[in-house]
Amino acid sequence: MCKDKVVSIITTLSSLPEDILLKIASLLQVRDVCALGCCSNFFNQFCFSDCVWYPILTNRWPLLHSSLFLYPKTWKILYFERLTELGLRAASVDTFLKASMHLQSLEVGDYLKAFETIHAARFGFEDVQRFMFKPQINVILNLLAVHYCMAILGIRGENLAETLRTCEISHRQVCVKWWKVLGRTAYGYRRRDESHIRWISLGDFAIEDDEPLLGVLRRGTIHEVLRVQISSGHHPRPLSFEFIQR
Repeated sequence: MCKDKVVSIITTLSSLPEDILLKIASLLQVRDVCALGCCSNFFNQFCFSDCVWYPILTNRWPLLHSSLFLYPKTWKILYFERLTELGLRAASVDTFLKASMHLQSLEVGDYLKAFETIHAARFGFEDVQRFMFKPQINVILNLLAVHYCMAILGIRGENLAETLRTCEISHRQVCVKWWKVLGRTAYGYRRRDESHIRWISLGDFAIEDDEPLLGVLRRGTIHEVLRVQISSGHHPRPLSFEFIQR
C-alpha cells in the first residue's frame, strides 16, 4: 500500500467520533492497540489514553477489587505492571513445585499450596494461557492451571480441551495416586488400605467428569484419604487408566 493511501486512511480514521474509535479499540488485541498508537500523533494520544486502557484492564481482570487501582498511575501502566506481576507469580509457583518434588512426585499438600497461590493472584483465562499452558514447563503446573480453570473460572469441557490442543499440551499426562483407609471388619481387624492409581492426559481431565479424581485434588488428605501424590505421567499405559489395589 502506497504512503499516500496510508496517510489518507489514518486521516479518515482520525476524523471519526470518539465513541466509534473506542469501539474499534475494544475489538483489537493489546499489541494492535499499541501498533495503532504508533501511526500518528493523534493515535498516539488516543491509544495510550485512560479511556482506552481502562476497559482493556477491567475486561481482562473483572475479578480484581477496585482498591487495587487507587494509584497515581495511568491504566496502561497498571495493565503492564499487572501482567508482569502475574508472570512473576507463575514463575514462582513453577519454582516452588520443582523444589517441592521428590523423585518427580509432589505431595497433595504442596499441590494445594500452589493452587491457592494461583487463586489468590486472580489469574484470568488469558493469563493462564500465556503463563501456564506452555508445553516446556512442568506438567504439574499445567495440571494446576487446568484445575484452576475448571474449579475457579468455570471453564471446562470441549472449550477447555480445544484450548489445550491449541497450546499443544492436551496430550501431556499426569499420574495421581491416593491411598484410602477402609476401616475395620466386624471382628475389629483393620482392613488393608486401598490404593488408587490414575493416569490421565490433560485433555481427558478437562473433558471427563471424574469426581473421585477431582475430589482428592480438591480436598487432599481428609477423612479416609491417607495420602495423595501427583507426578508426571510418563507411563506406557493408555492416556486414561485407573488401577485399584487392595
